Amino acid sequence: MTMFSSLAVHIPDADLEPDPLDPSQIVEGTPQVSGKVLWESKDGRNIRGIWQITPGVVTDTEADELFVVVSGRATIAVQDGPTFDVGPGDACVLREGDRTTWTVHETLRKAYQITTS
Repeated sequence: MTMFSSLAVHIPDADLEPDPLDPSQIVEGTPQVSGKVLWESKDGRNIRGIWQITPGVVTDTEADELFVVVSGRATIAVQDGPTFDVGPGDACVLREGDRTTWTVHETLRKAYQITTS
């Protein structure tokens, strides 16, 4: 990965690389994940990038993340918490450790910022 201090990317057309899911995360369907890291801090605690998932249902344990949906639609259910319907233009904040179930209705592409402890 090449590191840049400043850059611009047209998110809808960005080329992404396959990032296979752990089969234990897949609840329903055959969702495929791809992504691209645009920037990562030297200590690896902050990551900015683009992520995409095709329709299906998956589970995840979240990092501290802010993302904005560029295209597609999904319902994100946080265990013992709220459920969000997200689509183009929506911003979402997830807390580190949140256990989520993603029901992806239309291939979803997002731009994200993750911070790890």
